[in-house]
Amino acid sequence: MSRLFGGYRGGVSPFDDALGPDFGSADSPAPPPLTMEERAGVLDDLAELEVFRTLLEPTGIKGIVVDCPDCEEEHHVDWALMQANLRQLLDEGQTGRHEPPFDPNPDDYVSWDYASGYADGIAALAERDEPSGRPTGKHARDD
Repeated sequence: MSRLFGGYRGGVSPFDDALGPDFGSADSPAPPPLTMEERAGVLDDLAELEVFRTLLEPTGIKGIVVDCPDCEEEHHVDWALMQANLRQLLDEGQTGRHEPPFDPNPDDYVSWDYASGYADGIAALAERDEPSGRPTGKHARDD
C-alpha cells in the first residue's frame, strides 16, 4: 500500500474521488491509461491484498484502514471494496466515489503496513518450521 498514496499517477489512489461528487460530467475526458510501472504496482497490490485477506479475514478483520491525506480522516475499506477499487484503477485508471461503511468498528480494520507485517510474520514462522531449514521466500525484513 505504500504505493497507494503518492505512487499512482502523482497521487491518484484507489480511494480518491477522482471525478468528484457527481463522478464528473459526460464530457470529461477519460484518464490516460496506466503506465506499465503503474499497472505492475496495482497488480502487486492486488496480489498482496489477497494474501492479507486470506490470513486476516478468518481472524475477524474486515478490511484495511487508510489515512486519507485529502480529508485527513481514516477510511475503512472492506476486502471486497478494496479489491474492486484496485481493479477499477487497473481497468479505468481511476476510481469513483464509494460510500464508507456506516459506523465501522475501527478494531475490525488494520493498516496496510500491519497486514504486511502480519503476513511477513506468518511467512517467517512457516520458514522457521520448514523441515529443510531452507528459506522459502523473501520477507520485508530481507530488503
